[in-house]
Amino acid sequence: MRAGNAGGGALLAVLVLEDGRTFRGRAYGAVGETFGEAVFSTGMTGYQETLTDPSYHRQVVVMTAPHVGNTGVNDEDPESGRIWVSGYVVRDPARKASNWRAQRSLDEELAAQGVVGISGVDTRALTRHLRERGAMRVGIFSGNAISDEGTLLARVRQAPEMTGADLSAEVATKEAYVVPAIGTKRFTVAAVDLGIKGMTPHRMAERGIEVHVLPATATLEEVYAVEPDGVFFSNGPGDPSTADHPVALMRGVLERSTPLFGICFGNQILGRALGFGTYKLKYGHRGINQPVQDRTTGKVEVTAHNHGFAVDAPLERVSDTEFGRAEVSHVCLNDQVVEGLQLLDRPAFSVQYHPEAAAGPHDAAYLFDRFVSLMEGQRA
Repeated sequence: MRAGNAGGGALLAVLVLEDGRTFRGRAYGAVGETFGEAVFSTGMTGYQETLTDPSYHRQVVVMTAPHVGNTGVNDEDPESGRIWVSGYVVRDPARKASNWRAQRSLDEELAAQGVVGISGVDTRALTRHLRERGAMRVGIFSGNAISDEGTLLARVRQAPEMTGADLSAEVATKEAYVVPAIGTKRFTVAAVDLGIKGMTPHRMAERGIEVHVLPATATLEEVYAVEPDGVFFSNGPGDPSTADHPVALMRGVLERSTPLFGICFGNQILGRALGFGTYKLKYGHRGINQPVQDRTTGKVEVTAHNHGFAVDAPLERVSDTEFGRAEVSHVCLNDQVVEGLQLLDRPAFSVQYHPEAAAGPHDAAYLFDRFVSLMEGQRA
């Protein structure tokens, strides 16, 4: 839920968690009320990319970096056509944007897009609370939306939970579109949009790939109508256990042995297509500083994450699936969460994190080259 009132200024605001914990601060961005799942992001930079990532749909993002907004907002860095977060929580917002690319302040952008936020919050205490208790529903209230805490808490507890939420169709494109290859066209890829970020097709276009971005509701016939050399499944929001159509679509692609690459939600879809389960993480992985090991090379990468669910697959053995042998290719070194899958008998792989991260880091950009290699091998 959003509000369109402009400019928070010095108005009071209150943040209420579903377990009753309350934080008070000042209105930031739009004034009104909003609800979502409270999560925290550990990135110190790239807040504009975070705000416009469709995977954050229906989430209230708490920034662990204390100072946010110093580089303002521009029209070049968004990952989609709008801000997707339900709400925004910061400690010390910049009083003035200071960057040669800035076109307006973050506060102005949040207000213009109706995103209710709160500043002046002890985000360290809030983050520690979420780490201990887990991600949970939250409401932010400012201006006339503030009432007694009992009423606010009741309203938070009436908000929908993220578990069981089917959200990808809400954020995906409604019409197919094409991102042309940069330079000489080498391949054609059908990209299933489950909440795709703008940098993803750009990274493929840089490698001579013409990308046909298709709606989340695309059929197998529509995917193969573009005569793809490879098929890509994007990131996106929601609970993967609800994504029955994308799973069925991916199974059709696997049956045809077309080179396949999935990112984030696409990794969870591959897990389900192979017969693995998924589960909700206690507080998720969000930020641009997560250590992941590529088990195929032993290399450790610093990676960008945004996921609250994960694949339940065995780490220490190869699994037999309907589509051949599969193994966990990447693992998070913080908590041993599955961060990638690959098939050994068909040209398909996925990662849970974001190798296209516009704000960095770029350690995992090689994965797009790995996708190109699969398509080269299939063509040969």
